[in-house]
Amino acid sequence: MQYKIFPPETVNASIQLPASKSISNRVLIINALAYSAHDVKNLSESDDTQVMLKALSSNGTKFDIGPAGTAMRFLTAFLSKIIGEWEITGSERMKNRPIKLLVDALHELGAKIEYLEKEGYPPLKIYGSSLKGKTIELEGNVSSQYISALLMIGPCMENGISIRLKNKVISRPYIEMTLSLMKYFGAKVNWEGDTISVTGDGYTPQEFFVESDWSAASYWYEIAALLPGKTTLHLPDLFEDSLQGDCAVKDIFESLGVHSQFNGGIRMTSEKTGNPTFEYNFINQPDLAQTVVVACALNGIPFRFTGLQSLRIKETDRISALINELKKLGFVITAPDDGVMEWNGETCTPETNPIIDTYDDHRMAMAFAPAAICFPGIVIDEPGVVSKSYPRYWDDLKKAGFTIETL
Repeated sequence: MQYKIFPPETVNASIQLPASKSISNRVLIINALAYSAHDVKNLSESDDTQVMLKALSSNGTKFDIGPAGTAMRFLTAFLSKIIGEWEITGSERMKNRPIKLLVDALHELGAKIEYLEKEGYPPLKIYGSSLKGKTIELEGNVSSQYISALLMIGPCMENGISIRLKNKVISRPYIEMTLSLMKYFGAKVNWEGDTISVTGDGYTPQEFFVESDWSAASYWYEIAALLPGKTTLHLPDLFEDSLQGDCAVKDIFESLGVHSQFNGGIRMTSEKTGNPTFEYNFINQPDLAQTVVVACALNGIPFRFTGLQSLRIKETDRISALINELKKLGFVITAPDDGVMEWNGETCTPETNPIIDTYDDHRMAMAFAPAAICFPGIVIDEPGVVSKSYPRYWDDLKKAGFTIETL
């Protein structure tokens, strides 16, 4: 299936964003480890969260989590300490996303995990048992989800766990989010210098309400940036003191002419920016990169973005995907070094009727859909991928005045 998208002349709407997928997934794991009788309120409707919820409420021993990378990592650690024999697999892409670093760390803690196909990759056979904590070392530039997965099971292990992070830490706000949620549920944690320590004193069941998703807000910031002076948006239930690192989107887009005011959420307006170039280090917010790359290119703002190392191992190789798809729109983007993307203003002839491939990646679809503002009639291939994090995305675009035709 494909969607052909046409933009409105102006946008004036209130959009209820989905609940945070990142918070939902972490709270579900912690809630299960706490043996809580409380349901988590306002859970994300995303595929990732629904996969996690299904697995945690299942009486089965085999789990297929599809393309849900967060579920693969969190459940691998979780199942390692739940008595029983488990198998976990996923999509073909998931079978090519590395998990060896997490499995090696779990082995250090006493876990028994086997690779069922390719060494270092899912699917996995997990023999759950009680684990004994100790101090382990991890590179700080590995996926923060590995670190979060280990931290969350720490309170339920004998002796807890200490993780010594070597070299530069990427996606630090996601680790801080995990620790904040753990503390909310009564865990005793401490991050001092390069070491995070968690005691083995367990969790205390708590009620919890999940706030709206700042990552989902990024696509509305992009729309505002592409319609300067013609956008007024209200996004409820976004918290100023958010646990989400992606709340930095409001500051990033302030540099691109989008202004935010907190008023029962965010009220957003925009104006044309005079910013001649833009540089930013996405080390702490890699999930925002696609949105900002597309917004800058379409606004004619040359950029240099760093801290993008993890984009190569996401749902797809997001750096290559961005380069390929933006070339269809006439922009020549380069990746001169590891974790770096640049655009110096170089253009090429755009395709007459561009069709954007989504690579089974929800963020590719959502980052490129607003390009209809500059390329009316742009086509998004396989638009259903948005269900991974924002199932109502296309309905919300229609609510904001976009016209969407099914091809």
